[in-house]
Amino acid sequence: MPSRLVIAIDGPSGSGKSSTARGVARALDLSYLDTGAMYRAVAVAFLDAGVAPQDEAGVIAATVAADIQISLDPDDRWVRVNGRDVTTEIREPRVAQHVSAVSTLAACRENLVARQRTLMDADPRGCVAEGRDVTTVIYPDADVRVLLTADPQARLARRGGELGARVNTEQLRDQVLRRDADDSKLVDFTHAADGVHLLDTTHLSLDEVIRAVVALAKEIA
Repeated sequence: MPSRLVIAIDGPSGSGKSSTARGVARALDLSYLDTGAMYRAVAVAFLDAGVAPQDEAGVIAATVAADIQISLDPDDRWVRVNGRDVTTEIREPRVAQHVSAVSTLAACRENLVARQRTLMDADPRGCVAEGRDVTTVIYPDADVRVLLTADPQARLARRGGELGARVNTEQLRDQVLRRDADDSKLVDFTHAADGVHLLDTTHLSLDEVIRAVVALAKEIA
């Protein structure tokens, strides 16, 4: 494999992209970037500032001004925004329901994409990054590009297992299905672009998915 390796993994909510990306990063000794956590961090920032989700100018201003720090260690995950640790808060329903206010604004995406590209370039070993537009927008020249997918019931079950009692059924469907529908208005993360490898994870274990991506990296990188 090359001395520096960049792997981009996209997919809808609950497709397994976060767990897969962390596992691949560990297996190949690479840094790890959760691009979605940065959108969630901005949601915290604009809510903290008292900006209404419908205030597009306010959300854009909060995005540009947000000081986001994020761990690139797959075994030590943390996120800070404007000096405050929001690692747990960004997964709460109060924040999750407003992430689309950031992700559906092109100006916000452009600002965060530039930051994400810089973070992916920071480690000389390389990086595994996951999100919704890593393979097509953030890093279309990645050495390995993979789109994970799974049927809706499998995705709901996985996300429900992650969140547990923190969300009810309605909130779970909102986080998975509604957010996917909102974000797909700007980014296509359900169809593999040219050169992107499609992997259906519906009936695969996490270990099987990680092994498949690692094998792909060793084969084509």
